[in-house]
Amino acid sequence: MAIYAIGDVQGCYPELQRLLEKLRFDPAADRLWFCGDLVNRGGESLRTLRLIHSLRESVTITLGNHDLSLLAIAQRKPEAQAKVNEELREVLFAEDAPELLAWLRQQKLLHHDPELGWTMVHAGFAPNWTLRQAQRAAQEVERELSSPRHPRLLRNLFGNRPANWSNRLQGIERQRAAINMLTRMRYCDIHGRIDFEAKGRPGSQRAGSYPWFEVPGMRMHETRIVFGHWSALGRFAGLGVYCLDTGCVWGGRLTAMQLDSEEPVYISVAAEANRRPAAGGGGD
Repeated sequence: MAIYAIGDVQGCYPELQRLLEKLRFDPAADRLWFCGDLVNRGGESLRTLRLIHSLRESVTITLGNHDLSLLAIAQRKPEAQAKVNEELREVLFAEDAPELLAWLRQQKLLHHDPELGWTMVHAGFAPNWTLRQAQRAAQEVERELSSPRHPRLLRNLFGNRPANWSNRLQGIERQRAAINMLTRMRYCDIHGRIDFEAKGRPGSQRAGSYPWFEVPGMRMHETRIVFGHWSALGRFAGLGVYCLDTGCVWGGRLTAMQLDSEEPVYISVAAEANRRPAAGGGGD
């Protein structure tokens, strides 16, 4: 048995197939953790979703901002859905779209395995969160997303306010703040306010902004954290955090990391030749 975390797939179906072959993945014995952003930009989001859905008994997912965006678009009228890019339209108008989207809504924003000592999110933790606070914030959104109330959340999903977390937040603002932390954050200031514009490598950000895991005074976490979302950061390990977004959709690689070994072991495959060059990466 082996447990692998996999970085942002973003519809890169051929690479995901090759990676699973390289892992010799056995759904009867192994587990896959996906760090989010299963869809968009890679060209084959529908096939990607169908493949992961077919393996769902062996899969754990934390939703990324692209996955949530797909769910939000699915709440629009058909004529509005028809205006999005071809790749997402293929998902939205597929015969099995209701099943796939309902399944996607049931997925997590944070997954913690106390036995392994690993926690997975798509983007990051608010600097003032303990693990338990992060779990509570994620669970509040997960409950709404999987409930009959989900249309209201999805209609108000994204926005750059609130830009930081406060326990005093309530309702949709509290949910949006949690979503921003867990699925959109890269840099923030010492007060935990997200810099939504900064997407490059550390050192390129404005003064007073820090990678979320390097904010001065940040609470020490009781767990190792694996995440994606940040292709410009690439494969990174330090301070108890591990980034697995190696920019496959931009011409980089699709990377898995074995979690249940003494030390993390990386396995990756190169992007298909038709992918955009890695220098074009870094966007949301």
